[in-house]
Amino acid sequence: MQEDYIRFDRTKLKAVVHFICDRCDPTELGNVKLHKILYFADMMKYAGSGEPLTGVDYVKQQFGPVARHLSAVLTELTTEKKREIESKDYFGFEKKQYTSISDPELSLFSNLDIQLLIDVIEFVCGRSAKAINELSHDIAWKTAYMGERIPYAAALAMQPVEITDEDIACAADEAKRIWPMIEAEHRASSLI
Repeated sequence: MQEDYIRFDRTKLKAVVHFICDRCDPTELGNVKLHKILYFADMMKYAGSGEPLTGVDYVKQQFGPVARHLSAVLTELTTEKKREIESKDYFGFEKKQYTSISDPELSLFSNLDIQLLIDVIEFVCGRSAKAINELSHDIAWKTAYMGERIPYAAALAMQPVEITDEDIACAADEAKRIWPMIEAEHRASSLI
């Protein structure tokens, strides 16, 4: 599903990535967590306001959503001397560690954007990469096929909804109202 009303903002993506690198302890922030912080922040912002934070496309991969353009943005931040990258051994695997070496540009963010990023960073960095991968296999992730773009609109299904007695009564009234039409249509199709 294409969402033509969503615009990817590369400048904002770069600012968000720089902010995350600046805000996180480098030993806590690797490639997996960076992708997941971006994903959760974009989806939560979309669910709350109808607009994502960056508009970057997320692709369904085996270990969760992956942000397109992230590698290019990381390269740009390194070239611009805004962050450094180190490869470390992590239990026999290579782990990237990102360190900010300059202050991020905050003028692109509202106070709510900054608070959202801080909250998501704390949530993600407070858990293992494995636990975050499992959490990212959410309803939105499940809406896409492997390798396919995850639609932002799927974030709306991530919000818990409480069904009230009034909702149930309204649904029952609507069912009673349309039941005769359903029966008539069924009878008509049986005659054909």
